[in-house]
Amino acid sequence: MATKFGRRWAEQAGLDITVVQHHHAHIAACLGDNNWPLQGGQVLGVALDGLGLGSADELWGGEFMLADYREYQRLGTFKPVAIPGNSQAMREPWRNTYAHIVAQMGWPAFEMNFSDLELFDFLASKPLNALNAMLTTGTNAPLVSSCGRLFDAVAAALGICRDRTSYEGQAAIQLEAVVDQNCLNNESDGLAYPFTVPRLDGNGIPYIEPLAMWSALLGDLVLKTPTGVMSARFHKGLAKAIVHLIRLLSTRDGERYVNHVALTGGVFQNKTLLEQVIQRLEKEKFVVLTHSGVPANDGGLSFGQALVAAAQEIQRRSAT
Repeated sequence: MATKFGRRWAEQAGLDITVVQHHHAHIAACLGDNNWPLQGGQVLGVALDGLGLGSADELWGGEFMLADYREYQRLGTFKPVAIPGNSQAMREPWRNTYAHIVAQMGWPAFEMNFSDLELFDFLASKPLNALNAMLTTGTNAPLVSSCGRLFDAVAAALGICRDRTSYEGQAAIQLEAVVDQNCLNNESDGLAYPFTVPRLDGNGIPYIEPLAMWSALLGDLVLKTPTGVMSARFHKGLAKAIVHLIRLLSTRDGERYVNHVALTGGVFQNKTLLEQVIQRLEKEKFVVLTHSGVPANDGGLSFGQALVAAAQEIQRRSAT
């Protein structure tokens, strides 16, 4: 909607317009927040949020980009999963849980293996025929490569924030709030929920696939594992997956070719995830750029947009 408004307003006012992709703007804002020079070269930017307009009218929300102020190249992402009800799924986290379960294992397999769970009874009480029609046709259920919606889905599965949110990011905030710190700091990484990194359509860009994570999480629900332990295992597992994909994308012909990583987007307001990712990256000798004076979420977006537009204008003028 903001993009449509901006285009219409510029046309009516007779103004030129510079189009800046949402997640590129997040990365540029992080670079500017760190006084990254215009000629500083490219970084590997990791922009994780609820959603933002991607290319070709796709919806993105978990993006790994090789970027500077002027341009970007999308190198990796999260698995695209539908959000049934579109904006309604942002307010009702359980919709994301259902969409993930259908996308990962299918409802029949979920019913066969996990029908004893309270989560199954809860989801079965919902208007699933209407949701299935959306998911089957894609009507009012766009695919989104969103890390934020994954947090919503996990929070609802754990019963932390399920029916309806009253403010943006509530499900993710409450999921972080229940993290068992002893588990987070002392439990073996081997018990962190696993993710895999295949490629889209077999030969496209690599993406973070949560199927194994869901199997482990649902197994922990069967075992009545404490919610705080499950939240810690999710945060650790996700951090491991993010760092694994960064390691993969920063390597070419067996050698690392980019050493600076910029962490941005609203998901990185999650202190637990941010610290887990930073610790693991610094252990592998990456230089990590984060936010301090400019918000990581959309509050810093216009700053990043202005930086990209300015850098592109400088490049145009220097070329003439």
